[in-house]
Amino acid sequence: MAAPPSPRPHVMVLPFPAQGHVMPLMELSHRLVDHGLQVDFVNTDFNHDRVLNAMAAETGAVPDGIHMVSLPDGMGPDGDRTDIAMLADGLPAAMLGPLEQMIRSKKIKWLIADVSMCWALELAITAGVRVALFSTFSAAVFLLRLHIPKLIEDGIIDVCGKVTRNKTIQLSPKMPPIEATEIPWTSMSSSPDRIKVIIKNVLKTNPAVSQAATVICNTFEEIESEALDLVPNSLPVGPLEAPPASSSSAAGQFWPEDMTCLAWLDAQARSSVIYVAFGSFTVFNATRFQELADGLELTGRPFLWAVRPNFTDGVVGQGWLDAFKLQVEGKGLVVGWAPQQRVLSHPSVACFVSHCGWNSTMEGLRNGVPFLCWPYFADQFCNQSYVCNVWGTGIKLCADEHEVVTKEEIKGKVDQLLGDEEIKVRAAMWKDKACASIAEGGSSHQNLLKLVNLLREQ
Repeated sequence: MAAPPSPRPHVMVLPFPAQGHVMPLMELSHRLVDHGLQVDFVNTDFNHDRVLNAMAAETGAVPDGIHMVSLPDGMGPDGDRTDIAMLADGLPAAMLGPLEQMIRSKKIKWLIADVSMCWALELAITAGVRVALFSTFSAAVFLLRLHIPKLIEDGIIDVCGKVTRNKTIQLSPKMPPIEATEIPWTSMSSSPDRIKVIIKNVLKTNPAVSQAATVICNTFEEIESEALDLVPNSLPVGPLEAPPASSSSAAGQFWPEDMTCLAWLDAQARSSVIYVAFGSFTVFNATRFQELADGLELTGRPFLWAVRPNFTDGVVGQGWLDAFKLQVEGKGLVVGWAPQQRVLSHPSVACFVSHCGWNSTMEGLRNGVPFLCWPYFADQFCNQSYVCNVWGTGIKLCADEHEVVTKEEIKGKVDQLLGDEEIKVRAAMWKDKACASIAEGGSSHQNLLKLVNLLREQ
């Protein structure tokens, strides 16, 4: 009689409850399942419903080996989950107990926790689980996080996160220079009280980072070698990407992807389309929104613009947007949420007007697409610095004295970017290096195999 097959090693994955955190951890989960592991993927109840609704709209299905589970986030039904400081502050109390129960009942031996959820390292003691951390931002930003006590000691920021001495910070020559006013955790809110909460949580959880078995990074050796050398137990496995099947790639999306844009892209000339997308948190007021719309028209080039449901602050109504769609028909296409990785890999795309979230930055780099950078908050200014100052694959948009990026600025920078052959050459070079890193035998591929072997140690 044949012996029963060995059970697949069981891993729990815990992202911070935001789109830019859920997606890369879902992409990592796909890779782990490909290598014979099974994953319990933990969303908050609120985001779990959003993911299931988005999948239902696309008739998608979670792939075998990934089990979607959910837990409360500590907020009521009407809680403002875009208030990152308050959301993050309430998660440990709401989730630690239920997580421990789930780990014990399922006999989970490994937990992969988002760095922004590194309070989960407490479970290594209480539940006996081994914990690996996952960085959803660059290795450089991870180091900045660890460097915050030194910034306070040097008088650059105070313990409340207020910038007390403006200074350009560059932790090593090949890392991006960034102004003190653009340190990720000081630019995440306009409220001093919210920033104080964020800094307090970072200072509280930073010492626990050294307890992690490894720090998995969505980056690769060739672009962040110096930073990775300074991250304790780093394991770069990026750039991560969704599986080619559209049904499984939808498993972590909060909004349904509009696939009709792919046929529209097919009809456009090679390297002609401006792709515009600002992620899941950026919010534009009416003036900025209008200038962007006018600027895209002014370029005279075809454009694909992703305008998610809550992209504006409510001043710009659906009626205006519907009229704009009709106005630009034949020249541009506006969709709610685009299948971004498939868009960026499309041959008709010429450049990416982006908020420079780390996932978008990795996706653009991997596909060799030049950037027009328009950061909003958090680590996006640091990522812009990488793009413009270190890799040389894009340029930044500049606001006027009223802090508005004008339509003339947009047109001028699009023309400048698409006329710069050196940027195109560098973008193609980094594409080759990124693809080589995740190909069989590449540095990130080898690190993924190391991670799989580590997780098999049950």
